[in-house]
Amino acid sequence: MKESLKIAFYTDAFLPAVDGVVISILNFRKELERRGHEVYLFASGNGKTKHMVKSDKRIIVIRGVTFKKYPQYSVALFPLTSTFKLIDKKMDINHAHTPFMMGVHALTLSKINKTPIVGSFHTLFTNSSVIKEYMTESRFVRKTIMKYSWKYAKLYYERCDRVAAPSSTIKRMLERKGIGNVDVVPNGIDIKKFNPKVSGSRIRSQILKRERDKLIMYVGRISKEKRIETLIKAAGVMKKDNVRFALIGTGPAYSHYQHMAERMGLQDKVKFLGFVDNSKLPGYYAACDAFCIPSTFETQGVVSLEAMACGKPVIGADYLALRELIINGKNGEKFRAGDSMACANKIRKVLYNIDSYKEMVNTARRYSIERTTDDLLDLYKRVLNGKNS
Repeated sequence: MKESLKIAFYTDAFLPAVDGVVISILNFRKELERRGHEVYLFASGNGKTKHMVKSDKRIIVIRGVTFKKYPQYSVALFPLTSTFKLIDKKMDINHAHTPFMMGVHALTLSKINKTPIVGSFHTLFTNSSVIKEYMTESRFVRKTIMKYSWKYAKLYYERCDRVAAPSSTIKRMLERKGIGNVDVVPNGIDIKKFNPKVSGSRIRSQILKRERDKLIMYVGRISKEKRIETLIKAAGVMKKDNVRFALIGTGPAYSHYQHMAERMGLQDKVKFLGFVDNSKLPGYYAACDAFCIPSTFETQGVVSLEAMACGKPVIGADYLALRELIINGKNGEKFRAGDSMACANKIRKVLYNIDSYKEMVNTARRYSIERTTDDLLDLYKRVLNGKNS
């Protein structure tokens, strides 16, 4: 493998949306460039996206059509225009982070230019609740999309030289679906930025009314596939406990969950803090006593790792990648997915035994961006050397 690579990232998910996929892309790009590689990023976006990255000549934004329910996301209809932006650049490897319009464009260019391609499977776009939330509420159309989504995934990913899955759980899932060219390449976190020495006292005093109260935090998209109703119902179970809940993030179900908390009389117990800039997130993690993620949608759980890196135990649904990440009694506790009573009981268990959880930081260190970039470069090396196993 060449000492310095020219790498092209392609993605339908990008700024101003800030989620696990976007953070992963930005983290990998930063670390790859720190090591001397050139990373060009072709992203679907809008006017705000272009404004945010206007000073970076290696980011090419292709105008996309925004999702009505979630305007932070867009899909490029004519990504071919990106080809002419760097017509004089020959890429060593293409990396499609999404399998949609930008991903298809990456695959097409790879075939035309005979450039190797890696495809990442970041998101369960085959999930019924996601299809309903972001695409259509029509049951017939949803069933049709569901019927063909895995067929499409197989059709797309088997045309990539290798597929990067963020966890062993997702690797096994893809292999069960007949996608066999899969390697585990976790998404990395910045353990210098997220660390147990960060102070959260100022933010904690702003959120909590009483010093003796405990704080449980959720960070992520506010959408139905994240199963946030489980956490709100757990807050209802814990109505008399000295525990408060803070939810950080935006999304299509923001109003839905706000109204749910209001109907349950939990306005003072459950606070929706909205969007928080990524640069400020370490202070919010530091402000809480424990982190809770009730999602049944996680392919890895980057926010859980960020919380652990800040020294916080994680209470999460015993499902998909969270099952793999959380070790009961060590770095947090797992509860039966969708069971709000079990969630409340595990929150109590963690808060009452907080000093017995000691493995959070060690877990997070295994997912440092330095380590995961080593994994990614090893995958690139094998693809470029023609070793597809």
